[in-house]
Amino acid sequence: VLTAKEILDFQELIRKIPIADNVLEYAVGLASKTRPGKELATDTVNNYISWGAGPRASQYLVLGAKCHAAISGKYSPDIEDVRAVAKYVLRHRIVRNYKAEAAGITEENVIEGLF
Repeated sequence: VLTAKEILDFQELIRKIPIADNVLEYAVGLASKTRPGKELATDTVNNYISWGAGPRASQYLVLGAKCHAAISGKYSPDIEDVRAVAKYVLRHRIVRNYKAEAAGITEENVIEGLF
């Protein structure tokens, strides 16, 4: 459907999309909330997550939000775009502990509680 050059061109174009500071801060804060024992961590994270998302998760939340915004016809992503891609970006970057598995708490359940 696309040539290699077209894919590279789209990747370059997406990276050039501007993002507002508040949206950037939201993405960084969202990733930070997944880290147990940290200031922003929720009770659910502290109880059910043994390893949270790292700094690269913030970068990919922003990149995913830019893609989502572009596909949706917007010129810049907003917080809703970050939320739209959060499950996809974060669910494989957090590790549940044994209590979460025993209680049937999924990664998606934890991520939904971050919004």
